[in-house]
Amino acid sequence: MGKTAKHSSAAYQSEAQRWAAVQQRDGAADGIFWYSVRSTGVYCRPSCGARPALRQNVAFHSSREDAEAAGFRPCLRCKPDQPPLAERQAALVAQACRLIEQAETPPELDVLAAAVGLSRFHFHRIFKAVTGITPKAYASAERARRVQQELGVAASVTDAMYAAGYNSSGRFYAQSPAVLGMTPGAYRAGGRGSQIRFAIAQCSLGAILVASTEQGICAILIDDDPDFLLRDLQDRFPAAELLGADADYEQVVARVVGMVEQPSLGLDLPLDVRGTAFQQRVWQVLREIPAGRTVSYAELAQRVGLPRGARAVASACAANALAVAIPCHRVVRNDGSISGYRWGVERKAQLLEREAQQ
Repeated sequence: MGKTAKHSSAAYQSEAQRWAAVQQRDGAADGIFWYSVRSTGVYCRPSCGARPALRQNVAFHSSREDAEAAGFRPCLRCKPDQPPLAERQAALVAQACRLIEQAETPPELDVLAAAVGLSRFHFHRIFKAVTGITPKAYASAERARRVQQELGVAASVTDAMYAAGYNSSGRFYAQSPAVLGMTPGAYRAGGRGSQIRFAIAQCSLGAILVASTEQGICAILIDDDPDFLLRDLQDRFPAAELLGADADYEQVVARVVGMVEQPSLGLDLPLDVRGTAFQQRVWQVLREIPAGRTVSYAELAQRVGLPRGARAVASACAANALAVAIPCHRVVRNDGSISGYRWGVERKAQLLEREAQQ
């Protein structure tokens, strides 16, 4: 596993350490010291990608002000007098996100890129690197949020449709089941009229509740108390009609239990996965981790495309309502230790031990 924390400033106290950081273009040293180049008259960040200078021409400075007081001007490449590149990129992406959120309809990629002064390709790459999702996925998630909000306050479904930026009722109704998990009318009524089948069974991890909408399995919940699981389901779908399992659904539950007991078998049943665009991206990456393997939160963040987003991916794992089917139990601390499992650390350890033996 790679390094997960920024180096301490103590790692760059000597000139030898600082020169090594410059040669390695060590971004972790940015903000701890700066270096100037006598032959060019500029000062740079340690991570600057400019052509390497000769050691005899390089001096080190503890601040930008020190470098400028010594007569050096900021490098035009690494812009050491401005916020770090990551911060500048994050600010541009935040600006684009506000444009998406304020637009009546999702802006075109070219429009967003031009608004923040980047090329189409460069903007798309930076947006995904910062947020973990594409601009289109962010716009879709924002539209879904707006639909949900408007359905709660609009006088009619049609009013909500136009307020959310849909100009075509056909497109709105075609996309709404994927966005809402049910028809717009049912969502506006708090799920009233929608049906969710469920059953509670026992497995080696305790009581397990499996529930499904028409789209697929929407919940796999585990606890010692079956009554708690039912209350949890009711809280998730307060106005839906919950239907106790029939004989056919018992077969679905049996397949889910079989997957829990032997995760390497996988689960080939359709899932009704509900979450933000970022959460769904994290959950999709989780489903690509094979049984018997683990990743750290930092590594998961890398795979999602958000290298500094370990906390964000941990939150997405915690929001997962499909135990084992979306295997958030395969994510561990950077040192390999086990922590942070929604259904209990002991169950997480049991699942990992079981998978290691299969």
